[in-house]
Parts: sequence; structure tokens; C-alpha cells
Amino acid sequence: MVPRAEFASYYGRPVIKAPSWSARDIAGYFFLGGLAGAGSVLAAGAQLTGRPTLATGMKVSSLAAVSLSAAALINDLGRPSRFANMLRVLKPTSPMSVGSWLLSGYGPAAGAAALSAVTGRLPRAGAAATATAALLGPAVATYTAVLAADTAVPAWHGAHRELPYLFAASATAAAAGMALVLAPAPENTPARCAAVLAAAADAVATRAAKRRLGMVAETYREGRAGRLLRCAEVLTGGAAATAALMGRRHRPAAVAAGLALLAGSACTRFGIFAAGIASAEDPAYTVVPQRTAKGATAPPSE
Repeated sequence: MVPRAEFASYYGRPVIKAPSWSARDIAGYFFLGGLAGAGSVLAAGAQLTGRPTLATGMKVSSLAAVSLSAAALINDLGRPSRFANMLRVLKPTSPMSVGSWLLSGYGPAAGAAALSAVTGRLPRAGAAATATAALLGPAVATYTAVLAADTAVPAWHGAHRELPYLFAASATAAAAGMALVLAPAPENTPARCAAVLAAAADAVATRAAKRRLGMVAETYREGRAGRLLRCAEVLTGGAAATAALMGRRHRPAAVAAGLALLAGSACTRFGIFAAGIASAEDPAYTVVPQRTAKGATAPPSE
């Protein structure tokens, strides 16, 4: 029998430098940005289909989410001026630069849409702001996946093709959950449909990412990341089924499903973050380039 391979690094130090990001700030930033962006899309759809309560609630929740998301990012940066410095130039090849400009454009649009919906003033300007926020929303919800995949962290970079789809599904689940909590039963049909689609897309994207990652996928199954992602799978799948079967007639069931969807989306973002940190710290995933399903190698170490 061939003994199990043991991986070691130079003087026992990590091969790549793990991101110094705070899990609470950056994983929370990922989650809140997704909730805001997908929520704006749902708000625009609700407004177009004559669901005013749902539209207003999602506009306000998107504004709150993007505000908290920006606060989490600035807190991790350490000083507000560092965020302002990122706006000095637009660099299309930098996900962080593009994301900073996206937030700067999306935030005011989401704020104007929410303010108009709450006060009832300037309806045309509010409609324009709602449309702008809905157009920018998908990019706001998914650019953080590109930001993570652009690093040398094996668990993120190795899934660079699937990660944006996974973040989009997770963001849609969060927005659908918020809509189920806020909307009355007669207006929650779009949220229930979105919950089912998001749960299915989340499951497919997660399996595809694990298949591509090969051995690195162990970081998605073990430790803190594994526990969080298993919780996310149970919460998202169970909530989608509950919303589809009982959300139309039973308001308490819709609210419970909505809260579970929000919790499942948060677990997904925090789980993916934890998997990335674990893969960066373990030489088993960085000493020897790992082969993916199609033969591509993992990113070079920094």
C-alpha cells in the first residue's frame, strides 16, 4: 500500500498569504450586498405588476442592506478615506475598483427609490431611480464573487466559473426571503417563485463548484465551512418547499420560510468565506497545483 501523501511547506509557513479580511465584515458585506442588489430587482418587478406593499418594503430593505454593506466594508478597510481613495480612478481590470463604483452608483439610486416610495413624492424620479437600481442590482449582487475568485485562494479561484452563479442564487434566496417576511400573502407570489428557483440554482451551482474543485472541495465539506454550508442547504431547500406549498395561504408559514431563506443565504456566504480561508491556510491545497475536472491547474501562489 502506498502511504498517504503528506504535504508540508517551507518552514511550516503557508504557501500563500490568506486574506486578512474579517469574516464578520467581509462575509457580511457579501451577504448584504447580495440582498440589496437582488431586492432591487424584485422591487422593480413588484412595482410593474401592481404590488405596492411588496415594492415599498423591498426598496426600503435594499437601502438598509446596501448601507450596512458599505459600513461593513469601510469598517474592514479601517478608515472611510480608503473607500474614497478607491474612487479616484476606475480600473476595469480590478473587481474592487469596479465594485466601489457600482456601490457609489447603486446606493443613491436605491436611496432615491426608497425615499420616493415612502413619501409618495416625485413618483417619476422614484420610478427612474427604481429602474436604475434594478439595472445595477445584479452586478452589485454578484461582483463580490468575482472579487473573491480573482485571488489566489484555491477554494475561490478554482470555482471562478461557478461562484458568480452561486452568489446570484444566494442573493435571490435572500431577497425572496425578505419579500416573504414583508409582503402580505396576496402579493408574495413572485417571492415564492423566486425562492424555488433560487434553491434549485443554489444546489446546482454548489455541486458544479465542488466537482470542478476536486480535492479542494474538501474545504466545503469539512470544519466550520462544511457545517455552515450544510445548514444553508437544509434551510434554503426546506424554506423553498414551505413557501411553495404553504406560503400563499398561511402568513406565519410564509414569514418562517422567509426567515429561513435569509439565514440560509447568510450561511452560504459565511461558509464560502470560511472554505476560502481554510484552503489558503492548508498546504495540502497549495503546495502542489491541484488538477480540476478539466485538467486546469489551481492558481499560482502569491
